[in-house]
Amino acid sequence: MEVTERIKQHLESRPVVLFMKGTPDFPQCGFSSQAVAALRACGTEFAAVNIFEDPELREALKSYSNWPTYPQLYVGGELVGGCDIIIEMYHSGELARLVNDSSAA
Repeated sequence: MEVTERIKQHLESRPVVLFMKGTPDFPQCGFSSQAVAALRACGTEFAAVNIFEDPELREALKSYSNWPTYPQLYVGGELVGGCDIIIEMYHSGELARLVNDSSAA
C-alpha cells in the first residue's frame, strides 16, 4: 500500500488521530507526552500512530500535512496542529469541545 493511502487509512480509522513519537503509555518525547495528557484530560478516545514504527510514513506525513514537527493531531481527518496548539486549545476549553463533538458525530 502506498504511504499516502496508509496515512488516509489511519485518518479514517477514528475521528481523533494523534501521530506521535512513541505510544500513549510510553511517549518518546515531551511534546508527545503533553499532547496525550491533554487528550486524556478531555476524556476522548483517540487513535495513536507511533511514527517511529514507520519511517516512510513519518517523512511523508510532513509533506501531506505541510507541518514539519510531531506530534500532529487530526480531528475529522483535518490537521489541528502540534503540541503548542493542542495545549493552547486544551487550556481554552476548545480542544474538549472539538474532540468531543467529533467523537459524537
